[in-house]
Amino acid sequence: MDDGTRALPTAARGDRIPLPYSGYSDAEVTRFVQSFNPQLGAQRRNSLIDYSASFSIGDQLNVGSKGDSKLGYIFSLSYKTDYKYYDDVAYGSYQKYEDADVYEMRYATVQNGQMGEQNVLIGLLGGLAYKNNYNKVRMTVMRLQNGESRAAQFNIKNDGAAVGQSGYIAQSDNLEYNQRSLTNLLINGKHTLQDSGWEIDWRISPTYSTSDDPDLRKTAFTEQPGGRQLFSAGAGGNPSRIWRELTEINATARLDISKDYQFNDQKAQIKFGTSHTYKMRDYEILFFDIQFANTQSWPDADISKVLDPSNLYPNRPNGIYYQSGNPNPNPNEYSSNVNSSAFYVSNELYPFARLKTILGLRAENFVQRHTGRDQAFARGSSDGNNLDNSEVLNSLDLFPTANLIFEMTDNQNLRAAFARTIARPSFKELSYAQILDPISNIIFNGGLYPYLPDWDGQLTETYINNYDLRWELFMEQGQNVSASVFYKQFNDPIEIVRIPQALTSTEIQPRNVGDAQLYGLEFEFNQNLKMLSPLLQNLNLNGNITLVKSEVEMTETEFNSRKNQERTGENIQNTRAMAGQSPYVINGGLVYGDPETGLDAGLFYNVKGPTLLIVGTGILPDVYQAPLHSLNLSINKKFGEEKRTSVDFKVSNILGQEELSYFESYKAANQTEERRSPGRSFSIGLSHKF
Repeated sequence: MDDGTRALPTAARGDRIPLPYSGYSDAEVTRFVQSFNPQLGAQRRNSLIDYSASFSIGDQLNVGSKGDSKLGYIFSLSYKTDYKYYDDVAYGSYQKYEDADVYEMRYATVQNGQMGEQNVLIGLLGGLAYKNNYNKVRMTVMRLQNGESRAAQFNIKNDGAAVGQSGYIAQSDNLEYNQRSLTNLLINGKHTLQDSGWEIDWRISPTYSTSDDPDLRKTAFTEQPGGRQLFSAGAGGNPSRIWRELTEINATARLDISKDYQFNDQKAQIKFGTSHTYKMRDYEILFFDIQFANTQSWPDADISKVLDPSNLYPNRPNGIYYQSGNPNPNPNEYSSNVNSSAFYVSNELYPFARLKTILGLRAENFVQRHTGRDQAFARGSSDGNNLDNSEVLNSLDLFPTANLIFEMTDNQNLRAAFARTIARPSFKELSYAQILDPISNIIFNGGLYPYLPDWDGQLTETYINNYDLRWELFMEQGQNVSASVFYKQFNDPIEIVRIPQALTSTEIQPRNVGDAQLYGLEFEFNQNLKMLSPLLQNLNLNGNITLVKSEVEMTETEFNSRKNQERTGENIQNTRAMAGQSPYVINGGLVYGDPETGLDAGLFYNVKGPTLLIVGTGILPDVYQAPLHSLNLSINKKFGEEKRTSVDFKVSNILGQEELSYFESYKAANQTEERRSPGRSFSIGLSHKF
């Protein structure tokens, strides 16, 4: 948790803050500036090794007069801290040229530098459980606390010839801290009504979570002609500080009832139940930046000395004071809530000897309300939008499911399935909030913001029809082979889109795009290698390969925007790949396990194909996530007669792959949107069971 040095000064929350020439004395203005943490510069230091420790204890006791009841308990405590250092971090924003004969992209802004992170996670878990022949009741309490600090230094170049850009060179220091917490209580009961076949399962689970970013600091000197360094609002920007606070309550209650019965002399089961979920989120962003009452002068341009007392108001030169960027009411403050009630019924039976059917229907009433306003309303414009606990989503839907399982042989099945599902926008997506990432300089705009004529601000749900046909073969020792084909239909899918009107900054927004579909093939296997040699009986090879073809039918606005910026020789169609859908996914593992020696080892591989992340428009090209070939090794060795002591050794990212997203345009070389090189990591662990 933050030690308090990043806390927002009390006076900063007032309706007015001390400013020069506003009725406040010079001393009051100075004291207000000094109430903020004076550290603005990133500092280099050596990190410790990553380390973690955990302790857990649990047992089960016989209780009751006959000893036929059991009382169990569990308690665990864990701590983990790890460090990351990226010595070559890059962010970029690129544009297409207006000239259709020019294929290469040009940069609007690029920044290169280094970044370090420290992440600390503390976990606490406690639980009690009581059970007898017909009842089981348990209670679990969990608390997670996480803090992540980050520091970065960048060299920034902005191209004044690019559309909407001013052209400058700057050097920035960024300081960030995020603290998150989650507290969950689960109370669950399961009751069997003796030999009647009825079973009742109920649960109540409230969760309280927070996510705060106290005092995000960005300080960037802009290079002037002749090499002089100044702060420039229209270039690298004035030093800024941001506080973000999020609290959320999520409370769920659920009741499931099932009944076993016989149909056609085979086991069958009917299930039905109901649930209700309440969610509530409060979110606020507060912004402050440095202003100068006097002429700037920075002989050594040392960011760590910017807030030295000699630079503060009313001293000359510089005369630093803070200005609030928070109008009242605040457009970057919102409160949202959801009430979702559902009822379902399903039936599992064998209508024929080898045909198993599972049919279900779920009815759900979902209502989401929002309190917030846009920038125009906050400025007092009559054209602005303001919501006061107003409905932004309200739907009553039916979601059918059907699963048919034909048992071809005792170890071979053919499955056919259909399900109708839904994907709803998140609280953040269904808001007016504008959220800045100070490091990448990308601004997220809530989906309620209209950008006419491209977007009307009416973000809504995505309805999905899922079809699946699967063949599977089961063999001894957990071996299996399966193959499937699948198809999905999407109505109004939500994707992240670049905002074409925002050319002076990099801004994105969730929007419903045209209807979409995808289809694909999947092959999965788990095979023991003793078939090759008896010496390989402890060695297993497993894998999963998925091939996907996705297609979005563009809206007329998107198609015309792309067509207007078509390159010479390019032929843009009115369809494209879906955002977030990889054309292929490959997973593989080579696993060794010998219970007698207590040795387990595994080599695991994963890769996803290039995936569209951000939908471009006009002169703003699409952004893709590059494939990352992940190869990891894990070895575990148990010692002692009872194998109570074990040692773990792990290697991550053996191939040294970098994390990369890039801009793509017709016949142009790909250009970096974000690049990090996490390097390889090695870990060793020791555990003992008493």
